[in-house]
Amino acid sequence: MAQVVVFDEFGGADVLRIIDEPISEPGAAELRVKVQAFGINRLDQMMRAGEYPAPIRLPHAHLGVEGTGTVDAVGPGVEDFSIGDDVIITAVPDADTRGTYAEYVNVPANRVIARPDALDAVGAAALWVSYSTAYGALVEKASMRPGDHVLITAASSGLGLAAIQIANQIGAIPLAVTRSPEKTDALLRAGAATVIGPDATDVSEAARTHTGGAGVDIVVDSVMGPGLAQLATAAKMGGTLVTVGWLDPRPASFPMNPLTIYRYASFEHTLDPAAVRRIASFLDAGLRTGALRPTVDRVFPFAEVADAHRHLERGEQMGKVVVAHPSASAA
Repeated sequence: MAQVVVFDEFGGADVLRIIDEPISEPGAAELRVKVQAFGINRLDQMMRAGEYPAPIRLPHAHLGVEGTGTVDAVGPGVEDFSIGDDVIITAVPDADTRGTYAEYVNVPANRVIARPDALDAVGAAALWVSYSTAYGALVEKASMRPGDHVLITAASSGLGLAAIQIANQIGAIPLAVTRSPEKTDALLRAGAATVIGPDATDVSEAARTHTGGAGVDIVVDSVMGPGLAQLATAAKMGGTLVTVGWLDPRPASFPMNPLTIYRYASFEHTLDPAAVRRIASFLDAGLRTGALRPTVDRVFPFAEVADAHRHLERGEQMGKVVVAHPSASAA
């Protein structure tokens, strides 16, 4: 038997409970991964609260779209992985039935990559969703180039910090937006060229000031909501807006200025093996040079997974919230 997190109804963090389930054998072309750690994502909270747009199969729904650990068993037809390999799980679109909030999870082998040597289990748990989403939004969709000014909302989140680092790796200029003035120094240390804080009466005006009146080339927005149209005016004419989240659940206002607009979800690339290879190569290069370094805000033990959700919901974190099994300390 092994422990797994489930929920039988939608609601707050209190609906999460840990139960024992049998350990199942991997099927054809699958691996069984002994999970060492996993990141907590806003997507997980939306699923738990009943706010996710896709159906969630209740009762006994699972959670978790990313994780890292070691290969524990190999199913028929798998040739690229062996028992004991350290791996990162890159996509779990059916997380409500086989999520990574567990001690063991069976996943298709083509949704697993080798864990970079530069990362331990906790660092790897903070890497994939944040950095693959930031890479996909900035590089694959927005075609970010050296010298581009990039405005990043919710900049202190795991995704926001990943976007700052990836912009710097490319040679772009990241402008960080935060509602928390106490995070300004940390964002500058993380690589932001400037920080637009809550004292700025108009984010768009502040962004134009920092770009000599031209406007930014790319806006990466995790918030959406009624303020989206105003935020979009920070972009120069013909610029690019990429939305990567919806922290504000209210309907988003539609920008009227001439822009290229993308509504980006990471599954667009993390379910594509060729795109996953590009992402993994890019991240490996950044990790080797030190341009990329996952920021972990806090690590919770598996037994306190509900507290990890509460911590993320308070919005006070700087970086990724991670949950780790005891085995992660030895990884």
